[in-house]
Amino acid sequence: MQATSGRESRVSSVDIVRGAVMVLMALDHVRDYVTDARIRPEDLSRASVALFATRWITHFCAPAFFLLAGVGMGISMKRGRRPAHMSRVLLTRGLWLVFLDLTVSAMGWQFGFDLVPAFALVIWALGWSMVVMAALVHAPRGAIATISLAAIALHNLLDGVRPEALGPFAPLWQVLHVPGFAIPGTLFIGYPLVPWFAVMALGYVLAPIYQWTPGRRRRVLIWSGSAATAGFVALRLVNGYGNPAPWSTLGTPALTVAAFLNVNKYPPSLLFLLMTLGPILLALAHAEALRGRLAGWLSVYGRVPLFYYIGHIYVAHALAVVLGLVQLRELRRFPVVSDPASVPQVFGVPLWGVYCCWIAVVLLMYTPCRWFARLKQERTDWWLGYT
Repeated sequence: MQATSGRESRVSSVDIVRGAVMVLMALDHVRDYVTDARIRPEDLSRASVALFATRWITHFCAPAFFLLAGVGMGISMKRGRRPAHMSRVLLTRGLWLVFLDLTVSAMGWQFGFDLVPAFALVIWALGWSMVVMAALVHAPRGAIATISLAAIALHNLLDGVRPEALGPFAPLWQVLHVPGFAIPGTLFIGYPLVPWFAVMALGYVLAPIYQWTPGRRRRVLIWSGSAATAGFVALRLVNGYGNPAPWSTLGTPALTVAAFLNVNKYPPSLLFLLMTLGPILLALAHAEALRGRLAGWLSVYGRVPLFYYIGHIYVAHALAVVLGLVQLRELRRFPVVSDPASVPQVFGVPLWGVYCCWIAVVLLMYTPCRWFARLKQERTDWWLGYT
């Protein structure tokens, strides 16, 4: 097992893959802020293949966050943490993430203090998934695996259940499975908990392979990743179970491929998770052989994911403010998450400009992330465990 020194030895390949998806994540958020396109990338009747691909490549980020968070929990348990201690850590850390998503993160998205309506996004779902895991860590791994796989494979059977059909339980169903306002005008759920918690649980079940020999571990990761990817292709080809909307042939081969890959993320369908988790498992297998500058660069971001996530929101928004000064001749904020319609039509850059801004944000985050990674490595302050 590859590891680096620190407060607790780390798995290098996990940090590398996490760092890679953190870098990709910034592309999607920078695009939100600075693009001149006023169309959804998934709308293939209007969006270009390049715009769709820019959005699609970032689909790997959230599944990797949840899976690798679960792997980290499982590794900690295998290194001697007792379930009672892990449960307390997960409960407090999970609630802390929920708080951060509704406050510090929200202020970065909007550059303001008006926190209502609140938007429950990926950090919210990570936090509540940790709360769920605080209970699950007391169960046998076999039971956790069964719950995880069942939730991932079967949750699409519930797609037809609409919140309004559940009467007083409608808000709970939106927290669990259907995006939308759980509390009208007050709390918008962007990331329902099911099946995200199951992806985290799957990572927890997967973690013991990091005590195996490298060869055996790589074989399991490659076979499981290949199986998940093949399962996605097979199920998508027949347009059967696993995604709310079918695909069809479009005007060009490239658009047809885009339609094939255009699966549901909110909540993530079975096909979305097979499409993304398969390549993530393959990446974990191949990352073990990575050495040199690129691996070290990616692992810096991967070692401080929460610090990077919060920080890059503020940097991306600040970059949009600077762009607004240049293009609009006015100082203004760009609350794209809460009010995308407020962005002037004349503001923004084409897709190549989005990529330039993305590179700038990633590079600007490198030095702070490297500093904070060293701080976490060298010190044992209790609060660092929540960052």
